[in-house]
Amino acid sequence: MTRELKEVQGIIFKRQKYKEADLLAKIMTKENGIITLVVKGALRPKSKLGAATLNFSYGDYVIYTSGHGLSNLRTYKEVRQFDGLYNDLTKNAYASFILDLIDHAFVEYQPLGRYYDLADFALKKINDGVDAEMITQIVQMQLLSAYGVEPQLRQCVICGRQKGIFDYSIKLGGVICSDHFRTENSRLHLKPKETAILRTIGLLPIQRLGNISINEETKKATRKAIDRIYRQTIDLNLKTKKFLDELKFF
Repeated sequence: MTRELKEVQGIIFKRQKYKEADLLAKIMTKENGIITLVVKGALRPKSKLGAATLNFSYGDYVIYTSGHGLSNLRTYKEVRQFDGLYNDLTKNAYASFILDLIDHAFVEYQPLGRYYDLADFALKKINDGVDAEMITQIVQMQLLSAYGVEPQLRQCVICGRQKGIFDYSIKLGGVICSDHFRTENSRLHLKPKETAILRTIGLLPIQRLGNISINEETKKATRKAIDRIYRQTIDLNLKTKKFLDELKFF
């Protein structure tokens, strides 16, 4: 297949040693999807390519690609870094989990579209010090559709009611209204406020999200609910999630 030089804009999020002085670096892009780059000489002490492909670097990269398999990084233009993510262990852990979650939802070179915007939004917010736990929960809820399990959050999955008190049913794949609480034994028994938060963060466009202020008890409950939704519908086993969970015990 023909290879061509192409300029892509994206976020570097994974690196591993490839050959003696080379690296493999993953870059997340909007139109060209997730690409694995061979970065020649990146492990040499004064390598500019190595410095431009540190985790959480973002900018314009010129690559040599055929649109499948490994591509080669040739040079870069404007490259900056989310320093807050790189230098803070907790922020780093949340951001790594978010990018890992998106990585597993797509095959290489599959355009990410709005999910790239979601990743970009999340990294900027966490880098700037916005509540990393809530930003992560927003990403998790909005990313379910990329895994093919988009929940029904707009209305009761049984009767279509849109207003009132709701709970969440993993078995039914969405929210149910209080009219069915007695008969539906698969519901999570969330408090009305907790279900309302799941609906809001799952439906609201990211550009309309303002300041997030939710108490720790509610945040913990919504996190447990989202973890259950993922565990019972997608069953991922991500090292980044395990590390993030371990970090919360310290």
